[in-house]
Amino acid sequence: MPSPRNSNDTVKVDLGGREVLVPEGGLYDRFRMAPDLDEIARDPRVSGVDFFRRQPKTRVDSPIGPTLTPNFYYTISTARLTMLAPSRAIRARLPRELAPLEAAPGLGLVSVMFFRYDVCDIDFYTEAAVGIAVRPARHGKLGFLDLVTGLKNEDLHSYVLSLPVSSQIAQVRGHDGYGFPKWVTGLDVGIDDRRTTARVADDAGGVDLALSAPTPPQRAYRSGERVGSLTSYTTIDGAWHATLNQTNVLNAGTTRATRGIALQLGEGRMSDDLRSLRPKRAIQFDVMTEGQAALHMPVPTSVDSRVK
Repeated sequence: MPSPRNSNDTVKVDLGGREVLVPEGGLYDRFRMAPDLDEIARDPRVSGVDFFRRQPKTRVDSPIGPTLTPNFYYTISTARLTMLAPSRAIRARLPRELAPLEAAPGLGLVSVMFFRYDVCDIDFYTEAAVGIAVRPARHGKLGFLDLVTGLKNEDLHSYVLSLPVSSQIAQVRGHDGYGFPKWVTGLDVGIDDRRTTARVADDAGGVDLALSAPTPPQRAYRSGERVGSLTSYTTIDGAWHATLNQTNVLNAGTTRATRGIALQLGEGRMSDDLRSLRPKRAIQFDVMTEGQAALHMPVPTSVDSRVK
């Protein structure tokens, strides 16, 4: 299978009335979210497609027009640096309906995350995020169990403040279709079994946010052996929605020893958002050098009316 991201040829496609450019001959140009999994499996970058055969797609109406869900990510790598931050600072940035997930009284969890999507239905792109771990909407008082599963990347609930991406189609789908705070910028992410690096550009081309760290030792998993979930809350046309992202972990590692991790804050939207949360210290670094994901379209959800 060709690697269209190495080509400068693009074509225009319509997403809910907005024209975006995608790689000519790429997965979106050819399949429009309805991929031939047998062909995808022949891509040497893809280790297998069994995870996706068990998740048939459905056609839904959405703010970006009729589309198929979920969006399949066949080869991805990710990094997440989790930090403690004062709950008071976190609540100042959260909608009143959401509550922070606390690691200790007065201390919540915030993360800087980086994503590299090498093969996916909407073609290669990179992404970064500043997110807040929140209590599941309309959940009981099992805060400790929420904390444990969240730190293990098994079942995390999040509210995202910043979500820059490197491609037009990812920005339009994410912003218009999912309600995420997405914009397009220069964004480089490199993740292998030795080192993890990322750089997000600000509006002037300088550094907004950058990370450099040794990659934690990786453990291999069989496809389907370790599947985690991330539920993100957004508002679309004033109504609350929940977006489910299922991750099929293939190679991943975690460390609590955060020495050697260099996080650089510059001038830009991501750094401003992170500073506003007043992070105190890093407590965990998670890197997945190989994985897959299925990102579902958002669905309406009920959230509790909490008072700060």
